[in-house]
Amino acid sequence: MTNARDTALDLIDFVDASPSPYHAAAEALRRLTAAGFSEVAPDAEWPAGPGRYVTLEGGSLFAWAVPDGAAPHTPFRLLGAHTDSPTLRVKPRPDTGSVGIRQLGVEVYGGPLLNSWLDRDLGLAGRVVIRTADGTATRLLRVHRPLLRIPQLAIHLDQDMRAGNGLKLDAQEHLVPMWSLGPVDSEAFREFLGKELGVEAGDVLSHDLVTYDLTGGALAGLDEEFVSSARLDDLGCAHASVTALAAIADRPAPQHVSALVLFDNEEIGSVSATGARGAWLGRQLERSVLARGGNREEFLRALAASMHISADMTHATHPNYPDKHEPQHQIALNGGPVVKVSANVLYATEARTHAAFLLAAEQAAVPVQYFVNRSGMRSGSTIGPYVAAGLAIPTADVGNPALAMHSARELGGAADPGMLIAALQAFLSPA
Repeated sequence: MTNARDTALDLIDFVDASPSPYHAAAEALRRLTAAGFSEVAPDAEWPAGPGRYVTLEGGSLFAWAVPDGAAPHTPFRLLGAHTDSPTLRVKPRPDTGSVGIRQLGVEVYGGPLLNSWLDRDLGLAGRVVIRTADGTATRLLRVHRPLLRIPQLAIHLDQDMRAGNGLKLDAQEHLVPMWSLGPVDSEAFREFLGKELGVEAGDVLSHDLVTYDLTGGALAGLDEEFVSSARLDDLGCAHASVTALAAIADRPAPQHVSALVLFDNEEIGSVSATGARGAWLGRQLERSVLARGGNREEFLRALAASMHISADMTHATHPNYPDKHEPQHQIALNGGPVVKVSANVLYATEARTHAAFLLAAEQAAVPVQYFVNRSGMRSGSTIGPYVAAGLAIPTADVGNPALAMHSARELGGAADPGMLIAALQAFLSPA
């Protein structure tokens, strides 16, 4: 990355390659292996180190760099982000339709701005499990063409809109993408998947598939000061975390193990086999300690001295809705990374971790901003409190600012990605 523009373009490449959580984890894996990390299967024996390693399960990924001479109780400096974004997920038996139009049934995933999915050309991406001669296999699928569309009702037929009462959408009735003409065929979608994957329709067993906007990311604005893209929340911070770890991988700090976790399912509460509220991260950290000859006591010692930066996008101050923001904590695009603070611990930042991130930003020579909820309003949360509570690891919640969060297309600053990467890199390599 030679400058802020190149970094922003690299972010766009990362997001465009990641239309689903499974593709995002796969793209992170590709970048880390290119930086010298060795992939370890989840059920394989883990290496003792030193070295650089990465393991992947579905849409979640864990990577770690063990320095020379690391003891089993050497603490971790951990970066965390998530791979999923609000979207529309295809139902198990999706074939439906009416008035001679074939449609696919979808379920709302997370909290998307529903109106933003209307009148867009949508592709399809995710994973499919197929039957093989040796059992089952999981295949990634990406259909990158205008396959689906949800046309909005014309204003002439919408009396509420004509009366100025706004758009009202029912997820079951009004968010059903159309994809073909003809009578409903209960096997059409499975046959389509079989054709796309080059297998018999009867060998398609199950799928986890989501829709995505086909329009790729772009630099925008008079002087290209913005990044306009889908899924910036949270692939913007996933990209920064992967890039920071890759940058220091060949020279890890001797006093700790530098690590990265990317979780799936943050947008729906993190309760899953590979989510932040489960045992998945703890298992990876403990296996790393055990592989270096440690025991449970040394694992707990390592956690006690560890620190975690949870990186997730946050709200820039909206110029059309400034009253929705805390007036003494205005947040600017291209103003630098944001520390998120909540008295009610919706974010896990506390004084020690706050100071650690400030020192990292100071070392990287980047400015710091602050997000605090306007009193009387509640914003979202992220993986930070779950990791902090589940493993008792001190955590700071940070992120880059964006507008239109949870829209099918969001807007960030083009200078912010490089600044967050620099701060995270400094956190992993403190002076």
